[in-house]
Amino acid sequence: MATVNGAQLMARSLKQQGVDYIFGIVGFPVQGFAAEAQKAGITYVGMRNEQAASYAAHAAGYLTGRPQGCLTVSGPGVIHAFAGLANAKQNCWPMILIGGASPVYQNGMGGFQEERQVELAAPYCKYAHAIEHVHRIPYYVNQAVRHSIYGRPGPVYLDFPDDIIRGECEEDEVIEAAAVPEAPRTMADPDAVEAALSALESAERPLVVVGKGMAWSRAEDEIREFIERTQLPFLNSPMGKGTMPDDDPLSVGAARSTALREADLVFLMGARLNWIMHYGLPPRFNKDVRIIQLDIEPEVALVGDGKAVVGQLNRALDNRQWFYPSETPWRAVLQEKAQANMEAVQPMIDDDSAPTNYYRAFKDIVDWLPHDAIIIGEGANTMDIGRTQMPNRLARHRLDAGTYGTMGVGLGFAVAAAVTNPDKPIVSVQGDSAFGFTGMELETMVRYNLPVKMIVLNNGGIGGGVHPLKEGQTLPPGNLTYGARYEGMLEALGGKGFYVEDPKDLRAALDEAMAYNGPTLINVPLNPRAGRKPQQFGWLTT
Repeated sequence: MATVNGAQLMARSLKQQGVDYIFGIVGFPVQGFAAEAQKAGITYVGMRNEQAASYAAHAAGYLTGRPQGCLTVSGPGVIHAFAGLANAKQNCWPMILIGGASPVYQNGMGGFQEERQVELAAPYCKYAHAIEHVHRIPYYVNQAVRHSIYGRPGPVYLDFPDDIIRGECEEDEVIEAAAVPEAPRTMADPDAVEAALSALESAERPLVVVGKGMAWSRAEDEIREFIERTQLPFLNSPMGKGTMPDDDPLSVGAARSTALREADLVFLMGARLNWIMHYGLPPRFNKDVRIIQLDIEPEVALVGDGKAVVGQLNRALDNRQWFYPSETPWRAVLQEKAQANMEAVQPMIDDDSAPTNYYRAFKDIVDWLPHDAIIIGEGANTMDIGRTQMPNRLARHRLDAGTYGTMGVGLGFAVAAAVTNPDKPIVSVQGDSAFGFTGMELETMVRYNLPVKMIVLNNGGIGGGVHPLKEGQTLPPGNLTYGARYEGMLEALGGKGFYVEDPKDLRAALDEAMAYNGPTLINVPLNPRAGRKPQQFGWLTT
């Protein structure tokens, strides 16, 4: 009778469950497993840092709709990847972290890199388990995938000890497990659907907020039908962008603060009232606002899958002859505020002085961006301003720091986007601080010839630089090297870099970068004092 070892069985089981990509770093005890994963038809991407690998894995899970893998060595390797687990849990994105571990028979003896990995991973996961027997590997993989995508998606952890990786069993001893089907598309109570529509009809100042939960649910067609039929004003959340196109006439993204503050009814579709939505509290929300919420978790009125429930709403509209009027005081307020905001930033957009500012840089970036580009945004001002300036027209085409506000995700996300979407342009726009977290992933991009187009908006600091320093001045904690030649790193590794000091030269550099068949980095020094337009509220105001 034929035998199979743990590495082979794990690779086979993952591939059966739809895990097509693994991002990781090999070493003891997982080298053999990575090779078996490649033999099983899984694309293995060797990264330079476990944090970046774990970021790539859950971005790939979000983009593909199935959990994808991150592979680490034992002990410190697993601990490094916890950053990705935590980010995936907060973002509600699926991934499987597979951690090598010291042999089971050495537990408690102080083995090489021995650690309480399952116990430590559990708070960051929906499911965490050690694999104790080779023949049960398919069962544990099945359970991990099921937990990762059923209900609210999230990360899972499997502990893979050395003696299980190398261990063998007879093929007829293997406990096979069926492939986990797509998560069921549960529907809401029909009475709740009717009540939600009645509430929308009664509102004077309604607002729909489209969150990334709708993007995950692949609900863009249903959302677009709903907005078209109701003519309701809408606001995309940061990673809900593109589920409804940002440039749709009904979008109130240019008047976000006013829309949230003055709406008398907010319909949250796949979005949560966390810090990004100011907790739904005054002064950022009307104190008397009514909330309708659509979510997969059983804590709201419209409980169910986003695609299925919006489909219910659309069918329920067949029995109603209602849509929100095109001319109302509420629409006028929103249009007036949007116009005022655009006028406030126009002088910065038109400013050709060097060093440049964010808005002038984004002017050329926006004109250059391909329609189907997957945009990765990272960095405080770079990300926030980029959200307002770079439009998304397609769902799941924007990745950024998200719910957890994690810095350092950018290049891992960019690798994941390039690997899972080789037919699309991948554009990463980062601040210099954000770039520094995982800058060595440039080598990963060169090694795999991933044509990621990177733009570093370089202000020489965390938040802002202090250039030039006075003689004898102590270096401030947030200062970085102003004008650091990050593009030279990529050039040295085999990619193509550009240093653009005059904003008038930016568009030509962008065009040349897009034409280059490989990774590129455009380093744009900014005025260290450049920032956002004045804000009515502090960024974390409730």
